[in-house]
Amino acid sequence: MAKEFKKYDEDPRRWVRETAGNTKKGIAWKVDVAYERFLGPEIFFNPEICNPDYTTPLPNVIDATIQASPIDCRRGLYKNVVLSGGSTMFKDFGRRLQRDIKRCVDERSRKAEQLSNGRIKPTPTDVNVISHHMQRFAVWFGGSMLASTPEFHNVVHTRQQYEEYGPSICRHNPVFSAITM
Repeated sequence: MAKEFKKYDEDPRRWVRETAGNTKKGIAWKVDVAYERFLGPEIFFNPEICNPDYTTPLPNVIDATIQASPIDCRRGLYKNVVLSGGSTMFKDFGRRLQRDIKRCVDERSRKAEQLSNGRIKPTPTDVNVISHHMQRFAVWFGGSMLASTPEFHNVVHTRQQYEEYGPSICRHNPVFSAITM
């Protein structure tokens, strides 16, 4: 992040984006976005800048999630981290995420080698973060595909059920119960 601030300090006008418009009532408005352009995505990698209660960066969350999966699936998961959603559209987001996940993996391998006094030489793990043309709409697209399956109608909660049982109905989902059985 220091690198971005340095670039900004060298030529602030280059990084400022001005947006102006009018409200529906005709009131003019103007917004200047400057260093916030790179501070926004930084929250994914240094969440404590926004809230000290959240200190685990996204790459560490992804790494921990993959490590919690069965050992024979991990290499495949590291090779296939797929970005989805508008928040992943920031410039170079995928490149940085891949670099940071790779650092986590390499650090764990280095520690394993150290703890074994060099007897264990871990095979390098490939990390691949994938950006694709449907990235911005992938979450909606996946949800719409799920909704078009016949199985969806067996697990969906209706408005009538919600009104009858209240919010507690959302705490149980037959899809996730089926997965854990």
